[in-house]
Amino acid sequence: MAWHHRLAGKLLHRVWRIAKPRTLGVRAILLDQDDRIALVRHTYTDHWYLPGGGVKKGESTLAAIRRELREEVAIGDVQVIAILGVYHATGEGKDDHVVIYVARTMTARGGALTPADAIEIAQAEWFALDALPDDLSPATKRRIAEYRAGSPPAEHW
Repeated sequence: MAWHHRLAGKLLHRVWRIAKPRTLGVRAILLDQDDRIALVRHTYTDHWYLPGGGVKKGESTLAAIRRELREEVAIGDVQVIAILGVYHATGEGKDDHVVIYVARTMTARGGALTPADAIEIAQAEWFALDALPDDLSPATKRRIAEYRAGSPPAEHW
């Protein structure tokens, strides 16, 4: 991981602790035709995450998740199926709300996933739901478990 990305992340965490901004984010449980899930590893963290990001001013959450999927994993043919849940995240000094969508792409069967933004995304891969990487972020692990179990969403991230 690039040292300057880590430094920028630490600086942002300090700013968030002082300013305590309220933010709105989106992430997707994005499945392909083989029911594999898309996961990304950012250049500034060590874990695998669901693709997604922040909602811009004047943008709907639905438009944001479509944009984020294009920007992070270069997939534009997305059919949003449902909302898994809306979560409240207070870690890192933030007051964040995250909408998790369940979506499907019609990308060719067995196709590879490619990071669209090499500055932000170090890796992007499809994983079978029963063969997930060990180093998932804790919240990603919980969201996937909720999806697989069909259980109601937790309130907190």
